[in-house]
Amino acid sequence: MKKNLFFSAILLAALAMIAAKKPVTMSLPYGMAKGSPEIKSISALTFGKDGILFIGDSRGASVIAIDTKDVKKNDKATATDITGIDVKIATSLGTQKENITITDMAVNPLSKKVYIAVQGTDGTPVLLVVDNGNITNFPLKDVNYSSIALNDVYAEDAKDARGRPMRASTISDMGFYDGKVLVSGLSNKEFSSTLRSIPFPFGNVQDESSLEIYHASHGRYETTSPIRTFTTGKINGKDYLIASYTCTPLVLFPLDELKPGMHVKGRTVSEMGSGNTPIDMTTIQKNGETFLVMANTARAISEVNYKNIAAFEGTLTERVAGKAGTPYVELPYSNVSQMDKLDNTHLIMIQKQANGDVNLLTANDTNY
Repeated sequence: MKKNLFFSAILLAALAMIAAKKPVTMSLPYGMAKGSPEIKSISALTFGKDGILFIGDSRGASVIAIDTKDVKKNDKATATDITGIDVKIATSLGTQKENITITDMAVNPLSKKVYIAVQGTDGTPVLLVVDNGNITNFPLKDVNYSSIALNDVYAEDAKDARGRPMRASTISDMGFYDGKVLVSGLSNKEFSSTLRSIPFPFGNVQDESSLEIYHASHGRYETTSPIRTFTTGKINGKDYLIASYTCTPLVLFPLDELKPGMHVKGRTVSEMGSGNTPIDMTTIQKNGETFLVMANTARAISEVNYKNIAAFEGTLTERVAGKAGTPYVELPYSNVSQMDKLDNTHLIMIQKQANGDVNLLTANDTNY
């Protein structure tokens, strides 16, 4: 009996030593794992809470969440202006500016650092960070991440009537609202204009709503045109998805109606004119009032007072040759290719100058 007790004591001691040497596995936040996510493209960027950056990958038909660990709060944003940012980015990547395309830009609302997605001619996506005028590479290897594959997407070789790849429109824009990643774009369903709502941390749930609008410039109802850019906002006490499409209708969708499997008709509150594609949209404060601001391909940044949106209670349902509905003004910023909110009163944008320079610049409410 004593012999058995002796050997038992030795065994327990050995097990204790093994346990002491075994590394403690710490669970990562938001169900993430450490590794190198497969990212085929960066179509859209948006931030959630705690420095989590969401990357929309149209080619890969997925959304990737990256823990940037960039969580130091900066309560006072400083203006960031970089002349020739396209040249500086290209130089940092060891190439020429003609070989890169800036695909999106997002500001971390905590640190106020600017994250820029770039694609090279070989299609390789790169993520860069601008901080105090310095441009650095954000490595997409050995990071804490999670991802979700999108449902009901076009095949990689699917083409539209003009021969353009349909998969490229899987993700047109993204946002984060009420703990969910909102993803606009196209699905492979009959009514292909879609808004996906994906709870975060990612699980098995991704809700889809098909969208329909009256496009006043085109004079018809449409269900196959994707939202180009959107934001969320409160109008008359109710939360809305505020969206714009090619040829610039401005459309409201009540967020409480965007439920799984529902087909939702938006209310067209403004027609801002054809021959233009909206690029980015956000909300700022100026003189105690709230404004919607939107960058465009063929005209200056548009600014709409939320009070005017709230006052327009109807919807456009007839063809419009020019402009109609909620009034707006144009800010003195044209040729803007990317835009985001630096803080509640500052915009940051990438703008092509008359001399051909492409600059990163900051504007506040005294500039417009």
